[in-house]
Amino acid sequence: LGYGLPNTFDEMEEGGEAKEMVKLGNFYNIGRIIVDQAEKKALPLPDPADPLAAFMDVGKGGGKKAVIIEADEQSGGGAYSFPEAYKAHMKELAKEMGLKGKHLFHPLRLALTGEMSGQDVTKQLALTFAVDSKGDDVIDREKAGIVNFEERIVRLKAFCDSIPEEYRISKSTTTTKSTDANTAQQKDTQNGSATTASGDTTDPISTYEGPPITALDIRVGRITKVWAHPEADKLYCEEIDIGEDSPRLIASGLRPFMSESEMEDRLVLVLCNLKARKMVGIPSHGMVLCASNADHTTVKFVSPPVDAVVGERVTVPGFDFEGEGGVPMKENPMGKKKIFPKLAPFLVTDEYGVPGFLGKPFLTSAGVCTSPVVDGTVA
Repeated sequence: LGYGLPNTFDEMEEGGEAKEMVKLGNFYNIGRIIVDQAEKKALPLPDPADPLAAFMDVGKGGGKKAVIIEADEQSGGGAYSFPEAYKAHMKELAKEMGLKGKHLFHPLRLALTGEMSGQDVTKQLALTFAVDSKGDDVIDREKAGIVNFEERIVRLKAFCDSIPEEYRISKSTTTTKSTDANTAQQKDTQNGSATTASGDTTDPISTYEGPPITALDIRVGRITKVWAHPEADKLYCEEIDIGEDSPRLIASGLRPFMSESEMEDRLVLVLCNLKARKMVGIPSHGMVLCASNADHTTVKFVSPPVDAVVGERVTVPGFDFEGEGGVPMKENPMGKKKIFPKLAPFLVTDEYGVPGFLGKPFLTSAGVCTSPVVDGTVA
């Protein structure tokens, strides 16, 4: 009847099963959905009038005498069956999220019970509601360590807010998208086709007439130091390791959108082949790539995978980054020919927050890059 979910992500046991599961990215989205549905009272819950119905088999139509269920794989219920309503609801959730098996049920169990294993979720919630219906004169809740459903939702919401951004996107989703993108590109190459994998839409690459994406030198970097610009309210100054002999000094207009603690030691993407220019007296050499929504009220980092290599160049499937044509453009012509402003309108995030160019994702050797901003722009 307790709730073992820690207050924050950082308090989870390092290397533990629960923390490693949260890092896979599915927990955050499932947790937020549960919180939202619970607040809107759209989540199936035990009948307050008969919370222990999940433990009783009343038979079809209630014709049989009620029998206590002892096997955990069985569930009971009358006219309103909480276990059946819960299963149907989660089945729909699985379809909507494209998840199944442990990728769905492990996050659900941890979110609702605070445990990675144990009694059936519906029975555990049923017990929680049953105990909650008793007065404080019957049960000392604090001494017994009882956490009711409302308290669990409050704690789950706070915990989700503490999860780092790099663990808010499903690795299974982004890996699948990367595989699909590569497979579609291979089919197009083999067939000499100018259509997408579905065959009903012209591939945007075939009609694109702008500068090549290979002109950009986008690399994985790590922010090693960050401080507020002493003379500009909207600017941070960052030292970023991009695998060179010394870190790059870059100024970014991110103070209205994030704190220094959110930036320190973060893996980011850096557009490296921009000529250094003064930003309120600071010689800024490069640009940290972020995704933003349409009205620019939300700005978040575009994140490489957590195990990406610092200094590695980001690529896009379907374009040759290895040959002579894949060499990034020098800094001076990049500026004079306004290469990045011409490419920028085609750098966007999709409905999953995956950043890319003409429908192809940004890739590193560790996988696809991600962002929490869906259908946004990247700059």
